[in-house]
Amino acid sequence: MNQQTNVPVVMTFSGADATGGAGIQADIEALASMGCHTAAVITALTVQDTQRVMSFTPVSASLIVQQARAVLEDMPIAAFKIGMVGSVENVEALHSLIKDYPELPVVLDPVLASGAGDPLSTNAVRDALIDLLFPLTTILTPNSIEARALAPAADTLNACGQELLDCGCEYVLISGAHEATPTVVNTLYGNHRVIESFSWPRLPHHYHGSGCTLAAATAGLLAQGSDPVSAVRNAQQYTWEALQHAYRLGMGQHLPNRFFWGLTEYNENNTTEAE
Repeated sequence: MNQQTNVPVVMTFSGADATGGAGIQADIEALASMGCHTAAVITALTVQDTQRVMSFTPVSASLIVQQARAVLEDMPIAAFKIGMVGSVENVEALHSLIKDYPELPVVLDPVLASGAGDPLSTNAVRDALIDLLFPLTTILTPNSIEARALAPAADTLNACGQELLDCGCEYVLISGAHEATPTVVNTLYGNHRVIESFSWPRLPHHYHGSGCTLAAATAGLLAQGSDPVSAVRNAQQYTWEALQHAYRLGMGQHLPNRFFWGLTEYNENNTTEAE
């Protein structure tokens, strides 16, 4: 006899990354750390290492729909997280799926390029995201480069935030790791204004999968019942810790340690601070 549990299920749509640093693998680890179960729908297969993305192949839209519908009819989904989509057809498929569940929060990480700048999208995909998915989005999580690409008419990041809200997103969190500032400043927009700015110590390396980690953690916290502002705040803390404890396994970017909370040294330090 199956027993119901209180573990929230988050359905994530993203590309597969064989390095394990970003994409669907990052989502699974971050959501597990938030106490969630991940229902993972693959949108694209990628060829990449920790330095760059060589190529990617989108999964067919019909297969994405089949993957998602099978799970949606079987498990109680508490939130959606969207990362790399792969094609315009996939955006259209996600639109048709998600609009059937208007009560569920949606976190959208608009992945336009890899951390090394390799394109993972096209102008047509960008426009489809804006037209079809932004109006269904609870929290949009672009970095500053993506924000400028998505709102090219805006002359400042604050103007980008407002323009993206006007596209239909309920909240927009613009992360500032790519800006030339002493600290990393992330800004949350909502209700036609700046809700809150967050300042984080700048870490020394480049990281593979940081945006995926932030968006997935936010979705997991929403699934756990957090309000959007609290989810954004706590997801940033988690992501910063994962980056602070990152490791370098390949010849390129560092990989976030999304299970840093299991490290003996982390628990020893927290115990000492608590005392």
